[in-house]
Amino acid sequence: MEWALSLLLNNPEALKKARNEIDTHIGVSSRLLHDSDLSQLPYLHGIINETLRMCPAGPFLVPHESSDECVVGGFQVPRGTMLLVNLWAIQNDAKFWDKPNEFKPERFIDFKGQRDGFRLMPFGYGRRGCPGENLAMHVAGLALGSLIQCFEWERISEELVEMTEGPGLTMPKAIPLLAKCRPRHNIVNLLGQL
Repeated sequence: MEWALSLLLNNPEALKKARNEIDTHIGVSSRLLHDSDLSQLPYLHGIINETLRMCPAGPFLVPHESSDECVVGGFQVPRGTMLLVNLWAIQNDAKFWDKPNEFKPERFIDFKGQRDGFRLMPFGYGRRGCPGENLAMHVAGLALGSLIQCFEWERISEELVEMTEGPGLTMPKAIPLLAKCRPRHNIVNLLGQL
């Protein structure tokens, strides 16, 4: 969530597109976002996928062990070797992604399947994939969509939000996100009716 909001604050046109998508689908002041709305918000899903591509929660997949001798990327891998997959490198490789350093949620609008040829695997893959992937994507969609629907967001200064990663097995931000928000006028009226 912190990475997604940081990327949106640094790319206000994407934040505006997401807000317009939510307002168009749900209505400006008719109701709050429901989980049944998520399938109708492709740009919001694009934002989540692009955030997971650029800033995966775990930059390395869970360690694997080769069960047989094999060749990976031209390298001979003996049986029993521990393999670490650098997910961040795959998901930010210019051979696979056009302008990988740019935040472009649009690249996921016509996304083919969940992984699109194993280029996007923020939750791993196969038997060792994260069992909470569907829950995480659902909760991220609801939380981020609600934050976009209910609040006006701004950076605390004209400077871009710092996007440096901190140390650790997960990828925390080195400097926590500080942002200004205020409730959107139509949401204040909607909440007053509840």
